[in-house]
This record gives sequence, C-alpha cells and structure tokens, in this order.
Amino acid sequence: MLETVSTPKKGETTWLWLLKIITGALIFIILGIHFVVNHTLGTVEGGLLSYQDVVAYYQNPIIPIMEIAFLIFVVSHSLIGLRSIFLDLNPSPRALSTVNWLFSAVGIVSVVYGIWLVMTIVSRGS
Repeated sequence: MLETVSTPKKGETTWLWLLKIITGALIFIILGIHFVVNHTLGTVEGGLLSYQDVVAYYQNPIIPIMEIAFLIFVVSHSLIGLRSIFLDLNPSPRALSTVNWLFSAVGIVSVVYGIWLVMTIVSRGS
C-alpha cells in the first residue's frame, strides 16, 4: 500500500512546514469564497466589472479583509514552497540564509504593496 505523509524537510522547521500546510488549506477556502462572491453573487451584465463597480464592491468591509487575507496566504504559501524547493538543492547554510532574507523581503514588500493597493481602492469610494 502506498502511503504518503507530508513531513518537514531537513532545514525546514516544523512551524514553517505547518504554516505551509495551513496556508495551502486557507488558500483553497478563500479561493472558493472568492469565486462564489465574484462570479455568482457579484456578477454584472457582460461579466466584467468596471472600475466604478470594483470601487463600490470594495466598500463592503468584508471584501478588503478577504482580499488581504488571500494575499497574505498566497504570498506566504508560495514563498515557503519556493524555499522548500530550494532546500531540495541541499544549499549551504550561507545560501539558505541569503534565500531566507531575500524571500522575507519579497514577501513583506508584496504584502505591504497589496495592502496599500486594497486600501487605495477602498478610499476611492469614500
């Protein structure tokens, strides 16, 4: 019988492994909500939202929260996953440290920019 069990890799802490698993599940849940809300409940004639439609849509306080959470989960999951792939190459401690720093910086910049963008869209409706 084939048994597949996900376990942390050498160089990956249990917390990073657990965060990768949790964010993967949360991405799936939020993506499902996103599809239902954006493609069934929030549809407009022609299927495409105009800029004004998007600004109005973001005035619902749940939408920015959901979009920011989705952003954080996707960025975290993808960067931890890329780090995990890098671990397969058996990097030196110095290379791993550099990648950790680089991925952390990219993640922080991406999330800050995304939050700024969401808040800018929200503020256009005020």
